[in-house]
Amino acid sequence: MKTAVLSAGSWGTAFAAVLADAGSDVVLHGRRPEIVDAINTGHENPVYLPGIILPTSLKATTDVARALAGADFLVVSIPAQSLRDNLARWAPLIEPSTVVVSLMKGIETHTGLRMSEVITEVTGVPAERVAVLSGPNLAREISARQPAASVIACRDETAAKALQEACLTPYFRPYTNHDVIGCELGGAVKNVIALAVGLAAGMGLGDNARALLITRGLAETARLGAKLGADPLTFSGLAGVGDLIATCTSPLSRNRTFGEHLGQGMTVAEATAATSQTAEGVKSSQSILELARRHGVEMPITEVVVAVIQGTVTVAEAAAMLMARSPKPEQYGT
Repeated sequence: MKTAVLSAGSWGTAFAAVLADAGSDVVLHGRRPEIVDAINTGHENPVYLPGIILPTSLKATTDVARALAGADFLVVSIPAQSLRDNLARWAPLIEPSTVVVSLMKGIETHTGLRMSEVITEVTGVPAERVAVLSGPNLAREISARQPAASVIACRDETAAKALQEACLTPYFRPYTNHDVIGCELGGAVKNVIALAVGLAAGMGLGDNARALLITRGLAETARLGAKLGADPLTFSGLAGVGDLIATCTSPLSRNRTFGEHLGQGMTVAEATAATSQTAEGVKSSQSILELARRHGVEMPITEVVVAVIQGTVTVAEAAAMLMARSPKPEQYGT
């Protein structure tokens, strides 16, 4: 199996290493020649995964056409909001039989589309040939060969199983699932909830507040998923609560760290500068909220996070807003 991975950020590089460890023929595309050279000659990505030794079989290139030529799988790992423009350039290079795999966890601004929907719309690749990989996937831990698992969701079971085999290693265990909608929603909304957990941590709030936000954040995700046709069981699995816990509790989480900066008094611009890589929840939060409103779904934590990011409420006001909500049954709206 040949796999092209676009691009050479932390998660793209980490998953390319998983594929190479599993025995796949992997070509990793990077825009920056110095990173590509470092991967090819020193077997390290010194910018995004410094100190991690990559498989010697992993090859990198700045040539997208070379990466995509003859690829059985195309794995895309770029910031969600840049997907459409990049795909428009890459689409003519994608071969008819290639399965496109999304590692991205976001909702497109202005359209409210999930990443798999953007892929099918821009490239014309049928939905049956688009897969989603999601779960508690902290890139640094996986690249260090620490135990992890994930979910591969695809409408075509054969394609899902082929990808499962292509990335199965002693330290990385992929499961298959049919629920593309649920896996993508879980991955996108958990970033927003992690921002809220980071806000609480930055304000000095304790474990009860963190547990409250994680649990009620899962409820928000499940309510939206129910409206959009997701399988409710997905949210109790790796792509749901599993990803949520990892992203909300780990210091390696970009979104949690971004929220913590805000809770400590930084502006959005300052927090962006202090967070070296993309925190997807910042831009996707508004799209998720608009999607929820369109379907009549209440998402109070998401609403408060959006208000903080937009500067219409302060961090202190955000906490008060959540606690002032009228009492409801725990399972309302589901």
